[in-house]
Amino acid sequence: MINLKQAIRSIPDFPKEGIVFRDITTLLKNPEAFKASVDALCEHFADSGANVIIGPESRGFIFGAAMAYKMGLSFVPVRKPGKLPADTESETYELEYGTDSIEIHKDAIGPSSRALMIDDLLATGGTMQAACRLIERLGGEIVGIGFLIELSFLNGREKLKNYPIFTLVDYESE
Repeated sequence: MINLKQAIRSIPDFPKEGIVFRDITTLLKNPEAFKASVDALCEHFADSGANVIIGPESRGFIFGAAMAYKMGLSFVPVRKPGKLPADTESETYELEYGTDSIEIHKDAIGPSSRALMIDDLLATGGTMQAACRLIERLGGEIVGIGFLIELSFLNGREKLKNYPIFTLVDYESE
């Protein structure tokens, strides 16, 4: 298998000094690396029993939609406030300095929904925790959570410890 970590560009001191940004655009422009990452996520979750994939804005759209297509499942986006046209359910979550919110269409999830949550990056876990709360509030069940990258030194898994989590690439330090 292709080395996915080598396909991800590290940019020091972005967006501020001391932070190493993990840039997936280099992986996305490499067809072999992009395909390998989608295939590996799909293979891992093939027997999850999912019938819908949920992807938070914006890079969750990239991997979630590709996986939904490959697995023959539906795809539901989770968006920032004000981006969805029909009735929505909202969840607010804590950031390092303040709060943020995400939304989903109220009719996107129901009691028969078995959701596979997919995003590009697990950092502190706040966004995915909020997305899981939305799915469960609407009656859905979370059957798994997948990420391309995990920044394990930020301990994001702690917020998601009640769910099965799978990541392809782990960075144990900045």
